[in-house]
Amino acid sequence: MEWKGRRQSDNIEDRRGDSGIGRSPLGRGGMRIPVGGGGGRMSIGTLVLLVVIYFVFKAMGIDLLQVMDGGSLGPSSGYEQTENAPRQGSPAEEEMKAFVATVLAETEDTWNGIFQSNGETYQEPKLVLFSGGIRSACGQASSATGPFYCPSDQKVYLDMGFFDELKTNFNASGDFAQAYVIAHEVGHHVQNLLGVLPKFNQMRQGMSEVEANRMSVRVELQADCFAGVWGHFTKQKGLLEAGDLEEALNAATQIGDDTLQRRSQGYIVPDSFNHGTSEQRRTWFARGFESGRVSSCDTFSGDI
Repeated sequence: MEWKGRRQSDNIEDRRGDSGIGRSPLGRGGMRIPVGGGGGRMSIGTLVLLVVIYFVFKAMGIDLLQVMDGGSLGPSSGYEQTENAPRQGSPAEEEMKAFVATVLAETEDTWNGIFQSNGETYQEPKLVLFSGGIRSACGQASSATGPFYCPSDQKVYLDMGFFDELKTNFNASGDFAQAYVIAHEVGHHVQNLLGVLPKFNQMRQGMSEVEANRMSVRVELQADCFAGVWGHFTKQKGLLEAGDLEEALNAATQIGDDTLQRRSQGYIVPDSFNHGTSEQRRTWFARGFESGRVSSCDTFSGDI
């Protein structure tokens, strides 16, 4: 994929190395409370000292009670953590970050155009880079979760180490395979804007696990198709290189539910599928790629 030298999105939050928990300016463990003897009871002198410390920090714009309760520091404290604070990694990591920002920018261009053509405004999602673990509006997640989209905060979460796993553990290498993963998660954001995800989340509360899995497959396949729609316009721009489409189709194949289950346990359980088979994922990505039309991505009508 020809991506170098193109626009990079500003909607990147680099939170690598950040657990997502609010930090205190007094160190990772926050402020330690001095405690006297007598079974943990504080002396009068200690209490006076704490009151003095509290009001000193209060005058600086820092509410220690809020900090100790896990809250973030107020904007007037001078210690705030900015979401886009630069994190300097290795040259390879920084190049991968630039790649992710470029792919996100390309999805923005595509979906802005599609929404505008329908008289609507596309609300661009944020993409959060993390390492190890992260706290999102959808709860705590680890790198083992894989890339995911959280509709509650409208953000895509990505540990770039997943791309290495995609190559080594899933035999799916190539930059367009990586771009497909990003475009798929952005596809979920499009579903959220269109009302698909809210409706699904409401409906599955009254479904059995098997029924919810079957509906989840249709949701995931539509996100694959939306990723294909993005790929269609990327091809029109002349950004694809020989073998790029095959990379994306191979990635879709390698992360199909049946392929993953055969690899991990030697047999498949169709009722537990929640993303779709390899053939289904490949088929729906190809359908979006060939047509470039959102209307071709109706996975909720008829067979899939």
